[in-house]
Amino acid sequence: MITSLSNKTFKLYKSLKLKKYRDQHHLFLVYGTHMIDKAKQKDVILEIITSNPNKEGTLYHEDLIKELQQTETFIDHIAICKKEQHPQKSHKILMLDDIQDPDNVGALFRSAAAFGFTHVILSMQSADLYNEKVIRASKGAIFDCYAERKPLIPSILDLKKEGYQVVYADAHDKGEAFYNDKVILILGNEGHGIHDDIKKISDRAIHIPTKHVESLNVSVAGAILMYEWSKI
Repeated sequence: MITSLSNKTFKLYKSLKLKKYRDQHHLFLVYGTHMIDKAKQKDVILEIITSNPNKEGTLYHEDLIKELQQTETFIDHIAICKKEQHPQKSHKILMLDDIQDPDNVGALFRSAAAFGFTHVILSMQSADLYNEKVIRASKGAIFDCYAERKPLIPSILDLKKEGYQVVYADAHDKGEAFYNDKVILILGNEGHGIHDDIKKISDRAIHIPTKHVESLNVSVAGAILMYEWSKI
């Protein structure tokens, strides 16, 4: 059993609660048996640790496992995972333009996996994919999608050459819905929406008509739009 707070490996694992060290070591934490099972399917687990002798993993003292918690609910089963992506080609691509709320990003990954948008491109300013809140909100869907973080405009221009139609969601632009087999759906920041330079190189806007409310939360709007394309 690992018992010392000074243990070198434990100190590394604890540092992964911060993005700086997740990026530095190319590792991240997942919590609970469901998430661990999803990570196993992708063969990205470096080590599993636990304070419960009846569960799989290297045994750590409960005080150390408590130091690794990121929620109020204590979870005694944790996996340390490698940041590895498995590229997959998709005719439906979700693009996130500076979406910064981790809960929104996680929920969008869950909808993306459900509705066939299995390639997700995040802007450089979007929430960290390996943030615990993103992983938890995704219910493990981050393992079902191919995610890239990179500048959006060069990506859009390259994908347009491959025949993708580029559509951005806008609460105020009354663009008509259309459904093309190869599509990039762009969702914008919770406050300012889509950047103007991205709008300029897009093919059109799409708008969800609503009653009694001005706009929908970005994760709700994204789920509705991805569902519509999933019916093609």
